[in-house]
Amino acid sequence: MMMSLGQFVFSLSTLAYQELQRRTSWKHPSTSRVGGRNARQYTGQGDDTISLTGWFAPDQGIGKLSSLTELRAMGDEGDAYVLVDGTGTVFGAFLLEGVDEGQSLQQKDGTPRRIDFTINLTRVDDGLVKTKTEPAKDKAQ
Repeated sequence: MMMSLGQFVFSLSTLAYQELQRRTSWKHPSTSRVGGRNARQYTGQGDDTISLTGWFAPDQGIGKLSSLTELRAMGDEGDAYVLVDGTGTVFGAFLLEGVDEGQSLQQKDGTPRRIDFTINLTRVDDGLVKTKTEPAKDKAQ
């Protein structure tokens, strides 16, 4: 396992990324001052984004076409998912912001032999992670 986003596992058999880019920012809003540089004040954490890029080739047994479909379905839910890498490092709760896909080397029927992808994730507060709830208990007992 390279990484997991909720229950989706990134691996050679599902979807292996070749590059991970992370950008973390902090907020420093400014106020104009006469005759000098703007005053800045630290007001907290800003965005924390991760982009995963790579390619897969389903006809060669490298990844599955259904992996992008599964990630798109997760994005449709609008929920945050915990992101954990293969060493156990917990990155926090992330939303799926976007999935880009490029297909090339099509076969006669149009099936791509190679698919390039970029997955964009944005961190949210950990309290926004959807947790499974137990079914309602019958109060008549």
